[in-house]
Amino acid sequence: MTPLSETEVRRSFVNCSRGEAKTLTLPRDFDELDWSRQVVLGWRDPKAPLRGYLVAQVDDEAVGIAVRAAESSMSGRTAAMCLLCQTAQPGDAVSLFTARRTGDAGRNGNTVGTYICADLRCSTRVRTEIPPWLRDRDPAEVVAERSLELRERVRGFLDSVRRP
Repeated sequence: MTPLSETEVRRSFVNCSRGEAKTLTLPRDFDELDWSRQVVLGWRDPKAPLRGYLVAQVDDEAVGIAVRAAESSMSGRTAAMCLLCQTAQPGDAVSLFTARRTGDAGRNGNTVGTYICADLRCSTRVRTEIPPWLRDRDPAEVVAERSLELRERVRGFLDSVRRP
């Protein structure tokens, strides 16, 4: 990802008001982010535990969406998979997130949702949590492939939020 300023991140949000974007809490480590390792910047809002944010680059433009986690979580004794980074985890480490759609659809209360890592740190997982069946391949190649796939799935989710 190309490095973004605080202002650029706030301006990137497409499914919330400017006022909401202006007051959202940025990640604690925002000033120390290694942007070259980010496929998608995701974080939970420490002031509003059910709220989270995803920012990705789509066609050289930053696009951000506000998401909301489900109030209940799955059991940690069951397995679940993030549908963005496709990392298998305990059920309580994955959450259903919904995003308000843009435009009239969003104003009418329409949302889209998907299961995502509860901490929204998919960019880290595609680099560090390599599935066993891929461990015999070149690690750099696996990370590049998983990063590309994550980018495509995030873009699909962002497109569904922006679809009229």
